Amino acid sequence: MLSFVIPAHDEAALIGDTLQCLHACAQAMQLDYEVIVVADACEDATAAIARGHGAQVLEVQLRHIAATRNAGAQAAQGERLLFLDADTSINPRVVGAALAALDAGAVGGGARVHLQGKRVWSERVAQAFFGWFFRISGIAPGCFLFCTRAAFVSAGGFDTRYYAGEDVALSRALARCGRFVILRQTVHTSDRKLRSFSKREHLGLLLRFLWRGRRMLQTRDALGFWYRRRR
Repeated sequence: MLSFVIPAHDEAALIGDTLQCLHACAQAMQLDYEVIVVADACEDATAAIARGHGAQVLEVQLRHIAATRNAGAQAAQGERLLFLDADTSINPRVVGAALAALDAGAVGGGARVHLQGKRVWSERVAQAFFGWFFRISGIAPGCFLFCTRAAFVSAGGFDTRYYAGEDVALSRALARCGRFVILRQTVHTSDRKLRSFSKREHLGLLLRFLWRGRRMLQTRDALGFWYRRRR
């Protein structure tokens, strides 16, 4: 069985479309699958909408993305895990390539990511650079990260020392367990973080990370980019 695990905090606006797309993909592929939505400290209708779209919902009060993903993995029954974000759309090509990679002996991997929405040239250049950097570094963004359950357990799951960057840490831990691949196929995810924060705020985040390094990722206080939602 393939278990889709989706962490969600106040995602009522998006979770329905994401799950509809997921089910269409899985049913077209005739997969044996389940969907786990981990509703983390939600104050909206995320949980109810997810249940209405056939997901198993686990409600938690964590506000810690690594711990939330781990809770979903623990609840899942499948021997293969595919972690998605609540604003990410999948398709049979990318899911089929992920399963084929696991069949061929990979312990896990990720895919190319396309940010939806219009962007100016500087944003397109930045997206291309970071996409290239993630591929050559063997890092799978958390919006689409797959692995076997055995490898997930061996790697220790998502490292709960980190409130962000947990996907980078798990990618590296899985690579120590075996072959970790970045697929040529693409998933689509929203560009809401680009739109919600100014270029100045993005630059400030980068400079703080360059100054403090991984220590910055070990407290929620400096991570409003991930933990503060702008309406």
